[in-house]
Amino acid sequence: MTDVNYSEDIQLLIDGEHFNPHRFLGLHSTADGKKVVRLYHPGANHLFFELKGQKIQCTKIHDAGFFEHEVPDSTVAIDYRIYHKDGLLANDPYAFWPTLGEVDEFLFGRGVHYEIFKVLGGRLFFHQGVLGAKFSVWAPSAKRVSIVGDFNHWDGRCHAMRMMGASGIWEIFIPGLQEGVKYKFEIKTQQNKILLKSDPYGYFAELRPKTASILYDVEHYQWNDSQWIIDRTKKKDEPQPINIYEVHLGSWKLRDGQFLNYVDIAKELIAYCHDMHFTHIELLPLSEHPLDESWGYQVTGFYAVTSRFGSPRDFQAFVDAMHQAGIGVLIDWVPGHFPVDDFSLSLFDGTALYEHADVRQGFHPHWSTLIFNYGRNEVTNFLVGNAIFWCSMMHIDGFRVDAVASMLYLDYGRKEGEWIPNRYGGKDNLEAVEFLKHLNSVVHEKFPGVLTIAEESTSFPGITQPTKDGGIGFDYKWNMGWMNDTLRYFEKDMLFRHAHQNLLTFGLIYAFTERYILVLSHDEVVHGKKSLISKMPGDMWQQFANLRLIYTYTMCQPGKKLFFMSNEFGQWNEWNCKREIEWPLLQYPTHDGVRTMVKEINAFYLEHTALWERDDNFMGFEWVDFSDSANSVIVYRRKSSKGELICLHHFTPTYLSQYTIWISGILSVKEVFNSDDVRYGGSGKLNPAIAFVNDQGVNKGFTIELAPLATQIFEITF
Repeated sequence: MTDVNYSEDIQLLIDGEHFNPHRFLGLHSTADGKKVVRLYHPGANHLFFELKGQKIQCTKIHDAGFFEHEVPDSTVAIDYRIYHKDGLLANDPYAFWPTLGEVDEFLFGRGVHYEIFKVLGGRLFFHQGVLGAKFSVWAPSAKRVSIVGDFNHWDGRCHAMRMMGASGIWEIFIPGLQEGVKYKFEIKTQQNKILLKSDPYGYFAELRPKTASILYDVEHYQWNDSQWIIDRTKKKDEPQPINIYEVHLGSWKLRDGQFLNYVDIAKELIAYCHDMHFTHIELLPLSEHPLDESWGYQVTGFYAVTSRFGSPRDFQAFVDAMHQAGIGVLIDWVPGHFPVDDFSLSLFDGTALYEHADVRQGFHPHWSTLIFNYGRNEVTNFLVGNAIFWCSMMHIDGFRVDAVASMLYLDYGRKEGEWIPNRYGGKDNLEAVEFLKHLNSVVHEKFPGVLTIAEESTSFPGITQPTKDGGIGFDYKWNMGWMNDTLRYFEKDMLFRHAHQNLLTFGLIYAFTERYILVLSHDEVVHGKKSLISKMPGDMWQQFANLRLIYTYTMCQPGKKLFFMSNEFGQWNEWNCKREIEWPLLQYPTHDGVRTMVKEINAFYLEHTALWERDDNFMGFEWVDFSDSANSVIVYRRKSSKGELICLHHFTPTYLSQYTIWISGILSVKEVFNSDDVRYGGSGKLNPAIAFVNDQGVNKGFTIELAPLATQIFEITF
C-alpha cells in the first residue's frame, strides 16, 4: 500500500463520502519508504494505541481527529491494537484485507450465490488470525456506508466501510466484536440523507419495538436430527400421509399472559401433536417483524428468527426436538412483499433497491407493502438464499409460500391503467415466474425431501408440475377453490343444501390437475369471518355435528390436510393473535368430544393408505353416488394398493333408519368410523351389523342407518 494525498482523503472522511477509507486509514507505506499507522477518532485531541504490548501516543495530523504514528517496517496488522469509543482494545479494522472475494461478487451479481448469507450481513469471523466480525451490505447507490453500534456510540464517522467495486457491496472487518453486539448500517444517500438500516441478512434482532440487528452465531449448533434428515430424503418420492397442524406461536399457549420460549413451546407441541396424530406443524411466519398484528406476514428481518420467543439457537433446538420426535416443521414464508418501515428494506440505499421504483409495479394496494423486483439478480439471490438459509441453518422441512397469486400476476389487486404489462403485453409476471422456478429447483436439488407449497388461488397452469416439464415446480398447492366451495356449502341453511350439491362435487373435476393440500386455515377464522363452528347453521347440537362433519369430510377427500389451531375443539370466538386460544373449553363434553373425534380420525387417516396413497391420482377415487341431492348425501370410494374404503357424508340433520348404498360385488363390509358416535357428542346412530341387498345371489349393495350430519366410513372387500 502506498501513501495518497492527505487533504483529499481527510476531506472525504470528514464529509462522510469516502468510498474506500482503507485507502488512507490503517497501516500504510509512505512515499519515502516509511510505514505508518493512521487513525481517525472524530473530535479527539489525544490518541493512544498499543504496539506489541507497548502503549504509544499518536501525533495529531488534523484537527478533525486524524492521527498518525510511524512504526517499524516489520509491523503487520496483528501487531497493534486501537481503542474503540466504548473502551474495547482490539486490532485496527483498516489494517485488514476484504473478507469477500471476486467470486462472491460475481455469483451474487448473477443471482446464484446460494450461501450468500455467509458472505453478506454481520457475521462473527476469524480473519487473518484475528477474531471479530465482518460486515458486508449491498447498497450500490450510497455515498457512504458505516457500521454503527454500542461499540462506537452509534457514530457513523467511526467505522466507514469500503465499496467493493461494481458489485455495489460495502465491506469492513471489525476485530474484537463478539456475539450479542447490536448494530445497524448507517447509509448516506446521494441526496445527503442519513438512513439507519437494520441488516437485511441479520441472524438476530432486538425485541420489538427496537430494531437493531444483533451479532449471532447460527452456524455451529450441534444438531441431533440426522436420522430424520436421512429418512426424509429416502422417503421423498414415496406416498405419505401429511396432516398439518397450523400454529401461531404467540397465541397457541401462553404462561401468565406471556410468550413461551421456543424450547418450552416445543415440549408442549410435541406432546400435543403426538396425542392428536399430526404429522407436521406449520408455523405462521417466524421471520422478524415489528407488528404483532401482522401475524408475521410483514417481514423486516428475513434471516432473523423472531426474538419474541427466544434466540436463533432456541429455535434450532425447537426444530431439533421436533425432528427427534418424528414431527416435520413447515414455515410460512413471504417472498412476495415487504413493509415500508424506514429501518428495513424500503428505499434501502436511498433508491428503490429491493422494490420497483414505479408504484404500478412496486407497491401492493391490498396490503400497502412493497413488491420485490424479481428482475434484479441480487434481489432474487437474497430470496433464494433465504430459503437455503432456513433449510441449512434451521433444518426446516418446507415452505408454505404466501400469496403466490400476487406474485404471478402484474394486475393482481389493480384496476385497468394501474399496472404495466410484460414485454409481450400480457399480465403474467415473467420475472416472478422465473424466480419461483429457480427457487423450487434449487431447494429440491440441495435439500431432497423439503416441501414447497404454494398458497395460490387462481388457475395458473402447472403450479405443481416439475420445472423440467415446464411447470413452476411446487410440491403442493393449497386448494383454495375446494375450501371456498366447502365453506359456502356448510354455511347454507341445512334445509336448502340440497340445491347446492354442486359445491361438493365441482372440486373433483380438477382435483387431480395439481397436487393439493385441503386447508381450513387461519385466514378463514378472522376479520369477521367467524370461527369455524360459528359458521355452522342450526342449534348447538347441529353446529357441533356440522363441525365434526366438515373435519371428517376434509379427511376423506383427496389431498393432504391442514387445520388451524382451535378448530380441533370448536372455539366459538374468532382467533385473536393477542390472546391464547380457548383451551378451557375442553372442560365441556361437547368441545372435548370434538377433540376426541379429531384425534381418532387423524389416527384413522394415518393408518389407512386408501386416504392418502393416491391423493393426486384418479385411481384413488371413484364416485358411488353424487346425485342424491334430495337427502344431501354423497358417497365415494377411496382406493389404495392395500385396501379400499367407502366414505359417506350426510349433510342434513335428518335420520333414516334404512339407507342403501348401491355397489355391486362386495364380499364384506364393516363400519370402521362414524362421526355420530356418542363419544364425540353424536346421537349414536352406528352400524354394528350391516345387511346386504342381494339379487339372485349377487350383492348389489348394503343398507345402513343414515346418521344425521355425519361421516360414515366403511371397509369393504370384493
